[in-house]
Order: sequence, then structure tokens, then C-alpha cells
Amino acid sequence: MKLANKHGYGAAAVAIAFVIAGTAVAAYEHVKGPAPLAVGDGVAGPKDMVWIAGGNFMMGSEHPRALPNERPAHEVKVHGYWIDRYDVTNMQFARFVAATGYVTTAERKPRWEDLAVQLPPGTPRPADDTLVPGGLVFTGSDAPIALNDYSRWWKFVPGANWRHPGGPGSSIAGMDHHPVVQVSYEDALAYARWAHKRLPTEAEWEYAARGGLEQADYAWGNEFAPAGKKMANTWDDAARPFPVTADRGSHEKVQVGTSVVGSFAPNGYGLYDMAGNVWQWVADWYRADAFRVEAASGHVVSDPHGPVSSYDPGNGPTAAAPERVTRGGSFLCSETYCISYRTSARRGTDPMNGMSHLGFRLAMDEDEWKRESRH
Repeated sequence: MKLANKHGYGAAAVAIAFVIAGTAVAAYEHVKGPAPLAVGDGVAGPKDMVWIAGGNFMMGSEHPRALPNERPAHEVKVHGYWIDRYDVTNMQFARFVAATGYVTTAERKPRWEDLAVQLPPGTPRPADDTLVPGGLVFTGSDAPIALNDYSRWWKFVPGANWRHPGGPGSSIAGMDHHPVVQVSYEDALAYARWAHKRLPTEAEWEYAARGGLEQADYAWGNEFAPAGKKMANTWDDAARPFPVTADRGSHEKVQVGTSVVGSFAPNGYGLYDMAGNVWQWVADWYRADAFRVEAASGHVVSDPHGPVSSYDPGNGPTAAAPERVTRGGSFLCSETYCISYRTSARRGTDPMNGMSHLGFRLAMDEDEWKRESRH
């Protein structure tokens, strides 16, 4: 099972970016966008969804911290749409499974053809009895380690799935209002069809995440912790360096993971957890050069739906393997590692993979809501 998700940007690169950013961030925050916003109550709009009126914005980033796949910032137009105020929760996903009998990809025996496309050409097929259901689980480390090999803190765990996100000994009991995790892109699509919604496009997700702030680094502005206030469920650098989970002075593991949705302040559009907590699937195929291709048109791109196929040169011989965009960062991101809770940060993820920090939220078109509300 491929570890498809890369977090590390390199400590030296991050340190340099911090020095540059200290003199540059003041230019990045300009409030724009519609207000006040409508929150659906099931009568005047779909329940717990926020109406985003749409408009033009600068997608991507020219911030010193921005990676090449976030550049260049380019003008995009999106039309109005509804988007979930919160990530889809365990309780909501459980209702879907109870109503449909759906079985997630992590609960099924993996298909070799799905695995083979993520592996270098010529990789021999493993014995059939080694292809068992499961998911990728963050395991952490007992002491500080080099951050150049994410397989040292991630492990494929047989039996890990949305009901048991950390493996067979784990449970979501008492976690009804936490975001569902260990769900693949395919699982998110299945839920969306049942809910008569859809995954947001990457452009819709970023426009919503920005909350009316033009080119701000975070969903709430340019300062990570304004007045010392924590704004999202992210890794606590002050407590321990990533990925250390051993408690100081003991052999006990510190439990890191998701928080109840809505635990932190919403952004300017009334949306919760658009940074941190869990990564979120969006609709688009991932290409590292997607923004460069869009910007090269020289025109304002209207309602982009992304490229027609994947390309991620960071994957070497599997650069063309299928990947979908994930956004928002997670509880594993920190200011010294990952920093992908920035509004422009993006990455590609194997669409068949579930992970213990990966969930989703959905969007809906106004026409679909009108059809729903007539029934």
C-alpha cells in the first residue's frame, strides 16, 4: 500500500521562508467578499451549508512560503454555490452506511490493479494473502528523527477503517461529532451521491477557505496565532517536535488526533476547520503545474475544474499515477513541518487511500437545492 502523501518541506527551506515572511506579510491581507452570508436551515437553503455568492479572487500564492505547486497566483472566477459549514462527521457517515450498506475501500480487500499504478513499473505482485483491508495510520516516534522519510511515522495497519481509524484496537465511540477519517476519494463520492451533493472543486474550496481575505496566508489572516490564540487543530510545536508522541519522562504515548468539528472560530464566511483538523478531498485531479497552466492562458479562468489527468513529478517513476487534490492540512501540520493549513497549500493523494487524518466536506449547486426543496 503506497504512502501517497508527502508532508515534509525541509527545515532549512521553512527557516528561510520565516525570515523572508517577517518582512513581507503586511501586504497580503485585504478584506473582500460577500457579507452577511446565508446559512441554510433546511428550509431557506440546505441545512448547515453556507451560501458562497461567488466572485473573482487570486488563487494560489506569491507568499514567500508558497511552494512551486501553489504558484503563480492567478485570477479565477467562481459562481455561487453552497458548501458544508463543517467537515462530514462520524455520525453523518454512519447514517449513510446504515441507509445504504456501503463498504468503504479500507474495508475491502485491495485490488492489485489499484495498487500497481502507484508503484514503480515492474514491481512484482505480492502474494494474494498479503492484500488485506486496512488504512494508513499515523504512529509517531519516541524521539526526534530526520523528517525525510514519512514511512517512519506512518504505517499501513490491517483493519484500520472509518470505524477503527487507528486499527482494530481503536474506536470512534464518543466521537460522533469528529470528522470521519479513513475515507478515500471513492468513499467521499459515494457519500456525496447519497446526500445529493458533490465535492467542491479546488477553486471553490480555496475561495471558501479564504473567507474574503485576498492572499492572506491563513483562513483567518496573516498571523498564525494572533495574540497567542490557537486558531486550528494543528501540531503543538511547543509541547514536542513533530512527529514525537512519547510523553516526556515516560513511555506513554500522547494521543494526537481530530477534534470536534467547529471547535475553533470560523473564517469570514462562517466555515469551520478550513485549516487543520483533517485534510479534505476536493474534486480535481492533481497536477503540480496546474496553476502555471491556468495562468498561462492570460485570461480570468471561470469555474475551473482542474486538469484532465494527474502529474506529480515528486513521485519519480510514478509521476503519472492517479492523484486527487487534498486541501487544508491536518492535526499533524505545524509551523516547523508541513504548514499545509495555509489557504493556498495543496497536494496530491492516491484516490483509493484512506488515512487517519483525511476527511471531506461537500458542496451543492443552487439548482440542486431547488430540486431537493420541491420534494
